[in-house]
Amino acid sequence: MTASGSPARLEAHGWGWRYATRRAWALRDVSVRIEPGERVLLLGASGSGKSTLLQGFGGVLGGADEGEEQGAVLVDGAAASSIRGRVGMVLQDPDTQTILARVGDDVAFGCENLGVARDDIWSRVHEALHRVGLDVALDRSTSALSGGQKQRLALAGVLAMQPGAILLDEPTANLDPEGVTEVRDAVAAALEATGATLVVIEHRIEAWLPVVDRVIVLGRDGDSTVVIADGSPREVLEERGAELAVAGVWVPGHPPAWPAAPQKPAGEVLIETHELTVSRQRGVPVAGPFTQQVRAGEAVAIVGPNGAGKSTLGLTMAGLISGENGSVQASVALRGSESSNPFRWSSRALLTRIGTVLQSPEHQLLAKTVREELAIGPRALGLTDQEITDRTDELLERLRLARLAEANPYTLSGGEKRRLTVAAMLATRPRMLVLDEPTFGQDSRTWAELVALIASIRDQGAGVVAITHDRDVVRALQARAIEVAA
Repeated sequence: MTASGSPARLEAHGWGWRYATRRAWALRDVSVRIEPGERVLLLGASGSGKSTLLQGFGGVLGGADEGEEQGAVLVDGAAASSIRGRVGMVLQDPDTQTILARVGDDVAFGCENLGVARDDIWSRVHEALHRVGLDVALDRSTSALSGGQKQRLALAGVLAMQPGAILLDEPTANLDPEGVTEVRDAVAAALEATGATLVVIEHRIEAWLPVVDRVIVLGRDGDSTVVIADGSPREVLEERGAELAVAGVWVPGHPPAWPAAPQKPAGEVLIETHELTVSRQRGVPVAGPFTQQVRAGEAVAIVGPNGAGKSTLGLTMAGLISGENGSVQASVALRGSESSNPFRWSSRALLTRIGTVLQSPEHQLLAKTVREELAIGPRALGLTDQEITDRTDELLERLRLARLAEANPYTLSGGEKRRLTVAAMLATRPRMLVLDEPTFGQDSRTWAELVALIASIRDQGAGVVAITHDRDVVRALQARAIEVAA
């Protein structure tokens, strides 16, 4: 790829943003200057405003009806919201960037909006898809892609536009280890070819250290956002690593605490599969056969490469989609008087039996406030107002969501949305949990707290199924792994 323009300069001058539905500012009084061609790793604890700053540079936050702005955020000296085509951005949730029905059209969409010649568009599309390792047909349905494949698709769309700045918000969060390396290398190659400026938010710091030349760390000082560290990777991560780790920043060599191992063996069988093959579209199996059991008091991890069918297996075990062949059976201990097949249960029956956290948090958000979101399940079970209040207050505190209780769930950071969906699932106290990428978007402190919470629920006798690429989650939960082959 050749550069369509020079690298972009990004600046924030006393800038802040407050969502229209929030009293507190997501980001305030932040000042930072990123020179053309710099490659910046942007770090900070969950909720520190990293994604908001990136969206400010990308000019995608909207106008006065969506929030209040202070100060200025600039691209090449002009208001970021007035610039088109100079900045390409991959958002935290790739579903929000999937626009068209077919892969090729989706990658071409940005180029078409920039007026790129038709012949050039399709050569860019092919090259971008090759760079990110998304080896699918151009007419493949975007809705048929896995979460990890959609992340690659979004990145391909950005690379095809050849912007002056590339902004990436957790671009490898749902990718397998091989995919992480492929995407990192694709970005590095694009930077070498174009000289574009890079700002990347990522918790997998080690993967990006060979690419970046500067690390900026955001933190809070009362109601203001401050840059608590800024320098080379060595200056920031080695010289101040211990201090930053305490604040929740992921720092190599400073791992978060792990929970204790289970103190007793697993108990009775809750869910059993026999020769199960799974599919999203009837007649098109994607994985299997699986003959497995999930027991009370144990954790099971579903692992494997992107697109292998891990999420589909989890959804089938959770009773949300039907198996293609074979069977899923719930034990009497789990089902009570219900059918042995969880897919035949009512939503109310599922509430207290199998709780599910989907890969994309937005797919589960229903209410106007965080508190109301947590109350949906308990209210559907007919609990009293006091019982609902007690449960929601406990979860708000335990998952660091109390200060956001009256916020609109859609204005939360990705990590906060993940903790909210976990909390909403736990509010009904199900006997079995199916969690798709449960630690997505977490800083090291909230990661440790979330893993400890899952471990404590396991030790109380629940069965836990975690679909994850985070091998530390597998080890920390002492989970038995189910490998799903490509």
